[in-house]
Amino acid sequence: MIAVTQLNPLTVAVQMDPMEGIRIGGDSTFHIMLAGQARGHRLYHYLAPDLTYRDGRVLAKARPVKVQKVEGDHFVFGEPEMLDLGRDVDVVLMRQDPPFDLSYITATHLLERVQEETLVVNDPASVRNAPEKLFVLDYARFMPPTMITRDLEQVKSFLAQHGEIVVKPLYGNAGNAVFHVGRSGANLSALVELFNASWVEPFMVQAFIPGVAEGDKRIVLVDGEVAGAVNRIPGAGEIRSNLAVGGSAAKTVLTERELEICEALGPELKRRGLLFVGIDVIGGEWLTEINVTSPTGIVSIDAFNGTDTGGMIWDAIDARLAARAAA
Repeated sequence: MIAVTQLNPLTVAVQMDPMEGIRIGGDSTFHIMLAGQARGHRLYHYLAPDLTYRDGRVLAKARPVKVQKVEGDHFVFGEPEMLDLGRDVDVVLMRQDPPFDLSYITATHLLERVQEETLVVNDPASVRNAPEKLFVLDYARFMPPTMITRDLEQVKSFLAQHGEIVVKPLYGNAGNAVFHVGRSGANLSALVELFNASWVEPFMVQAFIPGVAEGDKRIVLVDGEVAGAVNRIPGAGEIRSNLAVGGSAAKTVLTERELEICEALGPELKRRGLLFVGIDVIGGEWLTEINVTSPTGIVSIDAFNGTDTGGMIWDAIDARLAARAAA
């Protein structure tokens, strides 16, 4: 049950994907919007291409929106308004899905310009400086053996060293284009050619962790503190456990190693203004990604644990706003 309060209602602009396409049963942004609306917050929706910089101000052509948990009838838009994101709103939620491309990076630069007036969650400069598969390298001691390269010979050597590997794009999401390569290395050369032809940046190669069959745990941290976790179990014949590609969710608890990982990450996430973060851990011990752009998982976490992660996020936002006001 979402806690309802009418204290300090906020004006909130949500930069996200089209409302028509979201799956309300599992969409974390929708979950957060429901929780905010229950607290009396006024919500606006806009897309990243709706941003405009003019005369030193950052504007967004946004529509007021009301949301409800009714499949097929989950939102109602008002008439579009041109919002000054620095003067007209209290909070901007940057919640559009990757790809983390130049469009995404441009949006972070524009939103960074309103930070002195408006709280942007997650902090746009920190999002830009913490791509999921690169920021995690700061915590390599918790990771499986990892390489970032475009060099076929390096990949062959890595495969020979570790026996089985996983190859994935550096800026992919939702389990897209993740490949398992077995000991024989069949099709490895063709796969590397494909990656190098499809993306200008290098790709990530990691030692395969057999424990992925038992699940890939998504752990959510809110302002550096653990909010909960869900285990995502791959479907038959899959190594990918992402819910978007057929994985199933299961209730879980954290291991001592996972708690150690969270304790190591938490203070830095808080310092960077990364208020809503999802980390991925395989086999109870191997950290693979730190998701800061548009993390998901809170609907399943709340369903299994009876928690209110959306409410926790709004509480953290309130605390951030209070600290800014007192500064």
